[in-house]
Amino acid sequence: MSNKWVYMFEEGDMTMRNLLGGKGANLAEMTKIGLPVPQGFTVTTEACTQYYEDGRKINDEIMEQVMQGVAKMEEINGKKFGDKENPLLVSVRSGARASMPGMMDTILNLGLNDEVVATMIAGNDDPAFERFVYDSYRRFIQMFSDVVMEVGKKYFEQLIDKMKEEKGVQFDIELTAADLKELASQFKAEYKKQLGEDFPSDPVEQLKLAIEAVFRSWDNPRANVYRRDNDIPYSWGTAVNVMPMVFGNLNNQSGTGVAFTRDPATGENKLMGEFLINAQGEDVVAGVRTPMPIAQMEQEFPEAYAQFLEVCETLENHYHDMQDMEFTVENKKLYMLQCRNGKRTAQAALKIACDLVDEGHKTPAEAVAMIDPRNLDTLLHPQFDAKALKAATPMGKGLGASPGAACGKVVFTAEDAEKWNEMGEKVILVRLETSPEDITGMKAAQGILTVRGGMTSHAAVVARGMGTCCVSGCGDIVMDEENKKFTLAGKEFHEGDYISIDGSTGNIYDGIIETVDAQIAGEFGRIMAWADEFRKLKVRTNADTPADAKKARELGAEGIGLCRTEHMFFEEDRIAAFREMICSDTVEEREAALEKILPYQQGDFEALYEALEGCPVTIRFLDPPLHEFVPTEEADIEKLAKAQNKSVEEIKAIISSLHEFNPMMGHRGLRLAVTYPEIAKMQTKAVIRAAINVSKAHPDWNVAPEIMIPLACDAKELKYVKDIVVATADAEIAAAGVDMKYEVGTMIEIPRAALTAGDIAKEAEFFCFGTNDLTQMTFGFSRDDAGKFLNAYYDKKIFESDPFARLDTTGVGQLMEMAVKNGKATRPSLHCGICGEHGGDPTSVEFCHKIGLDYVSCSPFRVPIARLAAAQAA
Repeated sequence: MSNKWVYMFEEGDMTMRNLLGGKGANLAEMTKIGLPVPQGFTVTTEACTQYYEDGRKINDEIMEQVMQGVAKMEEINGKKFGDKENPLLVSVRSGARASMPGMMDTILNLGLNDEVVATMIAGNDDPAFERFVYDSYRRFIQMFSDVVMEVGKKYFEQLIDKMKEEKGVQFDIELTAADLKELASQFKAEYKKQLGEDFPSDPVEQLKLAIEAVFRSWDNPRANVYRRDNDIPYSWGTAVNVMPMVFGNLNNQSGTGVAFTRDPATGENKLMGEFLINAQGEDVVAGVRTPMPIAQMEQEFPEAYAQFLEVCETLENHYHDMQDMEFTVENKKLYMLQCRNGKRTAQAALKIACDLVDEGHKTPAEAVAMIDPRNLDTLLHPQFDAKALKAATPMGKGLGASPGAACGKVVFTAEDAEKWNEMGEKVILVRLETSPEDITGMKAAQGILTVRGGMTSHAAVVARGMGTCCVSGCGDIVMDEENKKFTLAGKEFHEGDYISIDGSTGNIYDGIIETVDAQIAGEFGRIMAWADEFRKLKVRTNADTPADAKKARELGAEGIGLCRTEHMFFEEDRIAAFREMICSDTVEEREAALEKILPYQQGDFEALYEALEGCPVTIRFLDPPLHEFVPTEEADIEKLAKAQNKSVEEIKAIISSLHEFNPMMGHRGLRLAVTYPEIAKMQTKAVIRAAINVSKAHPDWNVAPEIMIPLACDAKELKYVKDIVVATADAEIAAAGVDMKYEVGTMIEIPRAALTAGDIAKEAEFFCFGTNDLTQMTFGFSRDDAGKFLNAYYDKKIFESDPFARLDTTGVGQLMEMAVKNGKATRPSLHCGICGEHGGDPTSVEFCHKIGLDYVSCSPFRVPIARLAAAQAA
């Protein structure tokens, strides 16, 4: 039995998403529930995988089934593909399992050629119809050349702009039938000039090339970037949907629109969308013309509007979620072209989730499951300071397309945004309109400002998905992209000038406006409370300062999983004493220098215990190599020499003796304490004294220090350092005459430690996985140098994601799983956590839940993300 590569819409439903892609499954589902969908077929995601296996070619079996699909489509629609008298024209669109707005390609009006065009016009004497046919033809040539043959839009845009200039008109819609006919032949000439061959006139060949182009677009650079950011596996592939064209550009009784059943920026329960009369869908999404609000459609097409409202209600009740829909009206008749669960901002996601629970559509567990943890990031981002905002006057206003506050220097291209961002500059990307190629620049920018386009334009949809502030459709801007400048409110802005934009109101301001931290309340609190009910994993934070600890507590952290003590040594008065310790010749001199630092360390720890109000605090002892603390400037070296009564040469000799060829694997972590036990003694005293003082001040708190010894790879070395810590701690506790519990554990960050975890657990009372180092050592990549080659690995499909951003569950994960199992077999009371960067990455959190960790620890602003991800994992 041969494979089934093609399904008619009436053969599928929404459960077949993996095979038919999101768009195909939803078209099938809409067909099933009786909505007006032009009837076509879907080529499956498996056909896409097959296309790549066959060396990027569509095999005969797939093509034969496609043509059978075309025959059924002809039957249903009463038109013939490639026929001159009664032609069936089709659209060819991508549709992956996961929605990837604007990342892949679409071709409309396929099936036209010179003969079909001539016959269509001959059969209809309405001059508006002739204009429509040539408009459709020039669009088809342009899209086919760009998407299928990769000629590039710009050549055609230049020809259109030139034509508009010659005719003295502003919009494409003002060009006459004769102008468009002339454009179509200019386009074909351009095609021949670029590719050295004639534009293909056989509709079957056009269709085959178009389907191949959609499959190929699964692997285009922007789709690959989007997939890496959104955890979408390359192996999924995309489906292709082929459906009969309905024409929104037929006449003024026709139009096209995009709508959301709720506001995707705020979550408010009201229909939101945009509509263009006499246009095709691409015009709305590409943001070439700025459309009118959907409510105005009621005046223009009352029957179609009334029917559309019914469709919205049907779809929300059917999918129990906010829908994003594309539709076309042809001669006043409504057709639905797609629906999907709409992309929304984090604020909207929380409001919609809570509203759906209140309206009886969802349970709290379903509400928690429907929020993408990555999006919460934006809620925790700064907003403009209300006072500063009141005092400022906007110089212009666009549409607030994606909320947030952004200020930065103006740049005009995606490449410049990337380049400036790498140099540490905050930038606002200002464009006429964005296109999918701009995605990397959009990611690099603080905010995006476009001259054209509405709330459903590419810039708006992608920015909302990324949580980037965006203001679109500010038509008052006079743009000069070529010379990198624009004019607004009578002032000229050049590359590098500061502006501020408000993605909630759409206001644009000259210069910098102060921002303030976000507040957490309302729906955010409700969702988080639900999440906390469902999750098993505890969530701690990585924090070295009381301010960070306090912020993390506000965001729901249940303790500190990692306090890096070395960060506390870099302040001016401390670093001097620490350098004195490094340059000492004897143990006594070292101890004297460390005595000076002790009270500072103790004070720091007291402040952390205070901020955490009795929640657990894990303090990691000194980790980096000593050379990170020594001076590099001549003046500082002289100062140190003077303080030490040594010559500059002697100090320089000490500094060069600390130089290491591979510091990451050098004299650091507990190896320092093996060489200089006095460092571990001083830190132990500081931790225990601080804990004693805080528990005396707050007798109702349970202050039980967790001392973490970094970089162990052998049970014996851990025992050596642990014995020093225990002797020092017990002496302090006895001297104070108190009863205090404390634990000594280790950081598992060397593969050997994971392999011998059963042995190490004899000494360690807890494990914490330092997955940054564990990843470096398992892969043998230096984290700081991997950037030089990782992009090549992504391009060549060797890796799909950055192992430093997303935990490598197959390799590093296997070491972790083994360490937990063997460690707990030795010591059943062993508690285990993770404190590498991965602790705030949702997919990594899910893995930590699966292997039975007790907690994850991440930076303060990622705490809510981890709480939500932990609930979803449970």
